[in-house]
Amino acid sequence: MTHILQRHCHSKLPSVSGGDGVFLIDSNGKQYLDGCGGAAVSCLGHSHQGVLSAIQKQLIAIPYAHTGFFTSPVAEELAERLADKAPGDLNHVYLVSGGSEAVEAALKMARQYFIEKGETSRTRFIARRQSYHGNTLGALGVGGNIWRKEPFAPLLQNGELIAPCYAYRDKRAEESDFEYGQRVANELEERLLAVGPETVIAFVAEPVVGATAGALVAEKDYFKRIREICDKYGVLLILDEVMCGCGRTGTYFAYEQEDIVPDLVTLAKGLAAGYQPIGAVMIRDKIYEAISQGTGYFQHGHTFMAHPLACAAACATLDALEAGAMAEVTEKGQYLVKQLNESFGSHPFVGDIRGRGLFIGLELVQDKTSKQPFSPDRPLHQQMKKTAMDNGLMCYPMGGTLDGVNGHHILLAPPFIITDSEIDELVRRLSITMDHVFA
Repeated sequence: MTHILQRHCHSKLPSVSGGDGVFLIDSNGKQYLDGCGGAAVSCLGHSHQGVLSAIQKQLIAIPYAHTGFFTSPVAEELAERLADKAPGDLNHVYLVSGGSEAVEAALKMARQYFIEKGETSRTRFIARRQSYHGNTLGALGVGGNIWRKEPFAPLLQNGELIAPCYAYRDKRAEESDFEYGQRVANELEERLLAVGPETVIAFVAEPVVGATAGALVAEKDYFKRIREICDKYGVLLILDEVMCGCGRTGTYFAYEQEDIVPDLVTLAKGLAAGYQPIGAVMIRDKIYEAISQGTGYFQHGHTFMAHPLACAAACATLDALEAGAMAEVTEKGQYLVKQLNESFGSHPFVGDIRGRGLFIGLELVQDKTSKQPFSPDRPLHQQMKKTAMDNGLMCYPMGGTLDGVNGHHILLAPPFIITDSEIDELVRRLSITMDHVFA
């Protein structure tokens, strides 16, 4: 019997006892190839000596000091390095303990920005269906993950929702990729005009949609049009890179590949490669200056924000990425997609293989031609996860891909240190898993 309230009360989980590279090891000695980085977290694998050493060094120096009394050299270093890496004038960093905290803080910062400017009528957020921005009430409310929101709906301040950029499902036969992307981007302007742009604080989106829809990449220039619309109506653009940032898509910030600069960007997960819990909000100069020259005080805070051990782990993670761990993400991602296409390109139940860098989704369908999803009554994602674990593979299957009820996909997000032979093994174990599930 466990005294932990697990994610599911009736689950019988193996107990982890160690890790080596891209493998985790349970208490019975069984090895699991980490094909999803836990939840796109473990970008450096599970035994990176540089990160471990940095944590130990910081632990000896000072493990904790409250940010109401002190800053710390390691927090200052992390903030400076992130600001230096970010294209545009995202020169100010707010350090928290995870992704939901980061999004929650970003929503409050955006609201306070307009309060400082005297635009107090701005109270709404717009996001996209099939998005996910965190599990705290504010972050959950603004997002579009219907399944997660449903039990807590009476407690949530819900955001307005527009369509995702989901070409596999929604692009019309007569449309080009560009035309489709512009059409769904223009839904933002339509919704702004419907609710009154003067009431809207920000548009919130994941540059590459993560676990809710399975590595959805927007069409070229979709985000350029989104940026134009936000600028036209004075609405802020918040990009949630909690899952897709920190090198996961091949550049440190996923938004770099969209040729735009957001007003706020959130980071977490891979920021410290899972060695410590940490998140961050990065903001443009205009937002900082509005607060600095106004009340001077961001009305928010957490006990463990800018935690020195977490900041040390994040700085060491940056060291590893800059030393070469991130350099091959794009190439390794292309190799992974190539191997997946060879194994599953003509698989009768794999409808789409998509993604960017080492952030790849496989959408599962009952009929490849019509794209009909499997019945939501079949817990396909649960079967896939259990069978994969039996076969020594960690992957990230989810249900509700299309609309929160229908559809299934598998998300892959292995550590950046994965080798070609380990990618081959990942695909082999996934193929065995598929054979068992669909037998």
